[in-house]
Amino acid sequence: MQYSSLKVLENREVAKNIFKLKLEGKYNVKPGQFFMLRSWEDEPTLSRPFSIYDKGENYISFLYEVKGKGTEKLAKLKCQDTVKVLGPLGNGMDISRIKGKVALVGGGIGIAPLFYFAKKIEAHVDIYFGFRDEVYGIENLKCKNLYISTESGKVGYKGYITDIFNPFDYNLVITCGPLAMMKKVKDVCKKTATPLYLLMESKMACGIGACLVCTCKTKDGMKRVCKDGPVFKGEEVVFDA
Repeated sequence: MQYSSLKVLENREVAKNIFKLKLEGKYNVKPGQFFMLRSWEDEPTLSRPFSIYDKGENYISFLYEVKGKGTEKLAKLKCQDTVKVLGPLGNGMDISRIKGKVALVGGGIGIAPLFYFAKKIEAHVDIYFGFRDEVYGIENLKCKNLYISTESGKVGYKGYITDIFNPFDYNLVITCGPLAMMKKVKDVCKKTATPLYLLMESKMACGIGACLVCTCKTKDGMKRVCKDGPVFKGEEVVFDA
């Protein structure tokens, strides 16, 4: 698999240090898959992994947070600039057999891949999104019910999204976000015996399973987030206490 160069259709700040990047291109993408992106030739050496946020017939889009040199360079992109992309990568998730009620639980920039899950799942979907202060990434969000929390209390429930999430009524839960949040979701799903999938995130060097930078702990030993994941069954992943 080789990198392709795609034109920028949109790159706008949707909240403080949060950008939506839309690229021209046609891809078949499963929910949960990701791409490696770079817009630079020199430093930083490594590309950056981004989960698919949305996809149309002629575009793919990503939601990203500016946190370092790589994302700082992405944030400077203008329309008609080009970005080198590698993907789609990772296992993704077959959602064709999902039935009943589904809960998508996301925190911070971890909401990004859940937007595409919500778009593609045909079953009943309720969404639980938690933010620190500003709410973003929910335009045209497809769901039956949307529950929002902010730590500041600016929008929705004041506190953590896990404070108001109860998996009891759901046939399936899919979560992505900070490790502490996902661990909490796993704990409550275990109590109600609710099936759970985790979308693991990690720093990556290659994105194709060769470098072993992005390993996570599972009950069967260390596994690669980029190749064995990013989608893992809840019972697979072992969180440190």
